[in-house]
Amino acid sequence: MRITASLVLFHNDPELYARAIMSFLNGCDGTLYVVDNSLEPLQHELLQHDRVKYLFAGRNLGFGAAHNLALQQFALDSDFHLLLNPDISFDSDVLVFLAKRMTEDMGIGAIMPRIVYPNGKHQRLHKLLPSPIDLIFRRFIPIASLRECINKRYELHLLQQDRPSDIPSLSGCFLLMRTSVLKQIGGFDERYFMYLEDVDLVRRIGDVARTVYEPSVVVVHAYAKGSYRNKTLLGYHLRSALAYFNKWGWFYDPIRHRRNKAVLALVDRR
Repeated sequence: MRITASLVLFHNDPELYARAIMSFLNGCDGTLYVVDNSLEPLQHELLQHDRVKYLFAGRNLGFGAAHNLALQQFALDSDFHLLLNPDISFDSDVLVFLAKRMTEDMGIGAIMPRIVYPNGKHQRLHKLLPSPIDLIFRRFIPIASLRECINKRYELHLLQQDRPSDIPSLSGCFLLMRTSVLKQIGGFDERYFMYLEDVDLVRRIGDVARTVYEPSVVVVHAYAKGSYRNKTLLGYHLRSALAYFNKWGWFYDPIRHRRNKAVLALVDRR
């Protein structure tokens, strides 16, 4: 099985992205394509590795557009392609396990493992397709108990962690995709500069293939909700939410209703 990956950088801590690069290089014999959105080229010996292809963009293209640049520049020749964040680290058996699962089940178009914080706490990055309440209104609801109720449903807090599940929204921080499916849907929608580009991508993968959460293997994500503390990032988040709902529908979205209903029924049965 042939695996490629793309990693987008923007003034990141070299110690952090070095762990992500080494995790990939130790986890398979594939090629990693690094797109650097920084204003000045980043410097690290791993960017010169013979299985790392480095491309300096010279400006901040955004997350999705930078990954698309890797797809366009390098014409990926692989069976599976990994979206990899610079704040991810994982053991050497993770990629092989996930690729084997996809090889055995040709219906899977994308798969995400269990994601944890560095302290081992579970990150709930398996979610429903978002509604305006999930993405916008809950952030401004002053009643904590109501926010918690919305979060528990949206983030599937009752999802069992001892078996794989078909989930309509998976995180792009570590997402292994079938390369043919990624090419079929045309990569990322570049209307999203930052935030929700992965929700949109996984939703479109779900139109043609299964999107699976596989908790049998774990990756570590040093994740920080920047838009909760930074007004500029909050602005990007809100603009992406507007773009998403303008595209897919605010209150009338039959695909969202059908897919969310299916996974909620699964959670209730368990």
